[in-house]
Amino acid sequence: MSKGRMPTIFLGHGSPMNAIEENAFHCGWRDVARGIPRPRAVLCISAHWEAKGFRVTLAERPETIHDFYGFPPALFEVVYPAPGDPALARRVADLLREAKPALDPGRGLDHGAWSVLRAMYPEADVPVVQLSLDRGRAPRDQFALARGLAPLREEGFLVLGSGNLVHNLGLLDGDLTAGFDWADRIDAGVKHRIEAGDDEGMVDWETLGPDARRAIPTLEHYLPLLYVLAVRKPGEKVSFFNEQRTMGSLSMTCVTVGEQ
Repeated sequence: MSKGRMPTIFLGHGSPMNAIEENAFHCGWRDVARGIPRPRAVLCISAHWEAKGFRVTLAERPETIHDFYGFPPALFEVVYPAPGDPALARRVADLLREAKPALDPGRGLDHGAWSVLRAMYPEADVPVVQLSLDRGRAPRDQFALARGLAPLREEGFLVLGSGNLVHNLGLLDGDLTAGFDWADRIDAGVKHRIEAGDDEGMVDWETLGPDARRAIPTLEHYLPLLYVLAVRKPGEKVSFFNEQRTMGSLSMTCVTVGEQ
């Protein structure tokens, strides 16, 4: 890693309960933050914010969004009061100016962001900005535009993707603590392509094989990984942690790009 370049990280976030449970996933997120330099701020790309076009949070004090249902009251009581960073938001908008992103002063932090950041920076003292996924753009187009965010790493910002490599809620089996065979195969195939630097294969995700559409029935949990890989420098070290499939059809695998 060159002097001053932040790593970039993709986190498999899974259930919102991981935000408040002291489990292996939560501890893995905590430990990865301890092993990297403290960022000036975090730019988070979460599976849980899709919009028409790109949008960037501009709020100085973004609210904590509880965008889920059916969980215990303790989860709805969580507040993650990290400050925003309007200057970073404007920098992101400038880097993506070809796509004409909108600055959004009213949007808060969804659970794809705060559930993992609560483990990484429990004091909520690192500013956070979110960038939406553009539901109208193909993965290839989003990957190409995301390359423009690479300078943020040299400026001391953490580019953080939050989703899941394998994410099929319709096939979840709550009694399983491992993955279905097909989920294991897709997880392994994705990791192989990442290690090989096969960006084309990552963008063309359907070529992962006949199980690809079962593992990735919708793209919102996969796309944040492409943003992380888009800002990767040639030859940068990649490592994995929380390498577990759970409930059959959910991969919790996380990816760190850059030396720690």
